[in-house]
Amino acid sequence: MSEITVSVTFRHIEPTEALKHYAEEKIHKIGKYFSHALDAHIILAVDTKQRQLAEIELHTHGTMIHGKEQHESLYAAIDLVIDKIERQVRKQKDKYKVSRRRTKA
Repeated sequence: MSEITVSVTFRHIEPTEALKHYAEEKIHKIGKYFSHALDAHIILAVDTKQRQLAEIELHTHGTMIHGKEQHESLYAAIDLVIDKIERQVRKQKDKYKVSRRRTKA
């Protein structure tokens, strides 16, 4: 598991420790896919009462992975964007494994 440096930005919403802790806790689960340190920037925003946004930029070794989701609940938006980031990370790791296997032959 790798160390993840997390910064959380709130836009058009009062910053709460509960939201910040929830987002940080979820992003640390992504660390199991990497062995080196990562940087993550989480943006939590409210456009309207029906549209709340969660956006994550994950800076890995040489790559930036970006995800953005919206939902009526900010907690649900965080869950959705974490799922999206996790899918992208797994896809990237699988591509890396396949390309390493092909170069041996």
